[in-house]
Amino acid sequence: MTATAPAAAPGLGTLYVYGITAAGVRAPRTTGVDGAPVGLLTESGLCAAVSPAPERPRARRRDLMAHQAVLDELAAQGPVLPMRFAVLTPEPDALRAQLRSEGDHLRRQLVEIDGCVEMNVKGTMVSDCLAELVRRDENLRSLALRTRRRPGYEANVRLGEALAQAVRREARRAARDVLDRLTPLAVRTAQGPLDDERVLSTSFLVRAADEPRFRREAAARARACGDRLALGVTGPLPCYSFVEARFAPAGR
Repeated sequence: MTATAPAAAPGLGTLYVYGITAAGVRAPRTTGVDGAPVGLLTESGLCAAVSPAPERPRARRRDLMAHQAVLDELAAQGPVLPMRFAVLTPEPDALRAQLRSEGDHLRRQLVEIDGCVEMNVKGTMVSDCLAELVRRDENLRSLALRTRRRPGYEANVRLGEALAQAVRREARRAARDVLDRLTPLAVRTAQGPLDDERVLSTSFLVRAADEPRFRREAAARARACGDRLALGVTGPLPCYSFVEARFAPAGR
């Protein structure tokens, strides 16, 4: 058990935790959150990248970027289990104890994500297909014709609701098609939050070698369903969505 930088030394109190990786990696050269030096706390064949915790971690852009930069430098050396922003542990000994108790679980996760990246795909509804929907849907066409002949508040509301439902239905159908095409290119998937406008939010664990193919297919889907679904792809990202929350340093 060693601490490879002053940031990991005992007696410094609360530590900010960036991620967990296998022992033997180099300490990141980039500075961490609040400009603090980043060190490695090593225990049971695992390393935690840490720095002295700021008094009040705040999600400022520079600190979010510093958090990401530390993870990027670690990921360049091998798989890393990323922590979300502002995960803290009260003292080095508490973190060492968790690395010991959760060691097997953490090592299994490192193996599972080795050589992989996370790609996030989101899709929101667009209404460019309204004219086409009315043209091919007899019920919508009939409702639009009646509203034109006898306009009024209630008629407009009924037509608006019917059109909104049709747009949402088409967007969801397009989202299913995107998932059907992209899921076979991934090792695993994780569902994200949806709402009235966002009908697709999925993270894909993709082998790094397959990332170009994944991007090409996502671009093809974006072109094919652009009148129904606005598709956005973010990545490569640390594998946040595929790290189980069983390991959580005490305190936030």
